[in-house]
Amino acid sequence: MTASVQPILEVRRLARHFGGLVAVNDLSFAVAPGAIHGLIGPNGAGKTTTFNVISGFYAPTSGQVIYQGRDVAGLRTHALAALGLVRTFQGTTLFKELSVLDNVRVGCHGASGAGFVSRILGSDRAVEAKATERAEELLAFFGLHALRHELAGNLPHGHGRILGMAVAFAADPKLILLDEPFTGMNPEETRVMMGLIRAIRDRGVTIMLVEHDMQAVMGLCDVITVMNFGALLTEGTPENVRNSPAVIEAYLGRPDAA
Repeated sequence: MTASVQPILEVRRLARHFGGLVAVNDLSFAVAPGAIHGLIGPNGAGKTTTFNVISGFYAPTSGQVIYQGRDVAGLRTHALAALGLVRTFQGTTLFKELSVLDNVRVGCHGASGAGFVSRILGSDRAVEAKATERAEELLAFFGLHALRHELAGNLPHGHGRILGMAVAFAADPKLILLDEPFTGMNPEETRVMMGLIRAIRDRGVTIMLVEHDMQAVMGLCDVITVMNFGALLTEGTPENVRNSPAVIEAYLGRPDAA
């Protein structure tokens, strides 16, 4: 008999209140290691708040966030990143005045633990060289190597989103939370990003994403968790979720309500 695989992430009876507003209510789900796991729902369903709690921007009102067998609820973002739980944002957060290469080098330094003062004094030259080598390799992997000397602020939207992914991946994550990675992308940019997400998973990184592009979600995800009004609505394979009457009603409303 094969032992069950322990989830890399498990949310247990999670709640987050803002005064009298209940944004997340008694939510539970698990993410299997090596999966691409989607979190979807109508506007206002509580998806982003859930991401913010998991990634340390908000402490939960109650409940647990179990990451690699440890309750990390309430840990700050930098502490979670050091454990391998890294999050990207809907709005690309880059150092726009730095080059593409230097943006990824910053991400590499976060993983290496090199100190700011020691870098300024030049005593971490070996670390600097290693960071540059790693950044060059990542830019090649993400298809941005030819743009490595371009200022990040000059990149078109799609390339900027890919650079944000490269910076997150430079932190050597075990689990990446992607916040609407396809926002504002045209069909070709979406196709490229989908390929990169699969390639990241193939390198052993588990991925969880919040996304409104249903075609991308259905084409990428192994499992989809659907939220509505802050709570779990349903969960399953893309095929099961696509055909769920409860999901159809949540997105489109009841037929007799028209």
